[in-house]
Amino acid sequence: MASKSSKTSNRSKQIPKLAFDAQKFLDSAGLARKVTEFKKKETIFSQGDPCKNVFYLQKGGVRLSVVNQMGKEAVVGVLGPGDFFGEGCLAGQPIRIGTATAILHTTALVIEKTEMIRVLHSEHEFSDRFISFMLARNIRIEEDLVDQLFNSSEKRLARTLLLLARYGKEDSLQNVLPKVSQEMLAEMVGTTRSRVNFFMNKFRKLGFIKYNGGLQINNSLLSVVLHD
Repeated sequence: MASKSSKTSNRSKQIPKLAFDAQKFLDSAGLARKVTEFKKKETIFSQGDPCKNVFYLQKGGVRLSVVNQMGKEAVVGVLGPGDFFGEGCLAGQPIRIGTATAILHTTALVIEKTEMIRVLHSEHEFSDRFISFMLARNIRIEEDLVDQLFNSSEKRLARTLLLLARYGKEDSLQNVLPKVSQEMLAEMVGTTRSRVNFFMNKFRKLGFIKYNGGLQINNSLLSVVLHD
């Protein structure tokens, strides 16, 4: 006759392992990860800081920028909910190569490097999601380069606005964009503020954008990008 302890042991072995929920992991705090809030314009990390964590943007918006040796700043990206950033630590970067700044009241999950590596190795659902994000970002970088080399500043501005509105993402086009200044748009597009102002007025008159408690983007703005 089996002892009581052996029965308990056998019963515990029969308990199935709970399925890993990647979204639940990214939406909550836990071991070696914490949810942190940042005020608008607050610096999340600065260029030259130690590179120790990966961030997952839950709410709000983040601007990524780089400053060269001459002190000139360039905006290299604006991120929204669902995006990762600061992943350079996984590739061996010892220090941050850029600065991340909250452009809205922002909530992010801060994941320690060792915890991020552990989950990537042990949970296929999570690693598939992260790899998909990184591939999409690489494609975006290539498209940005082509856009900068071959398209007019008007097309580049239209594409930037659509990307900020998350055009083509599963969560559909946002009605109102995070507040982005014309100076920031000019830096992202690679043109002057006066040119951005000129095209924004043109887009508004054509009904592609409108100001109604914020900047609203119409899907028809895509026609500017596709027009030869």
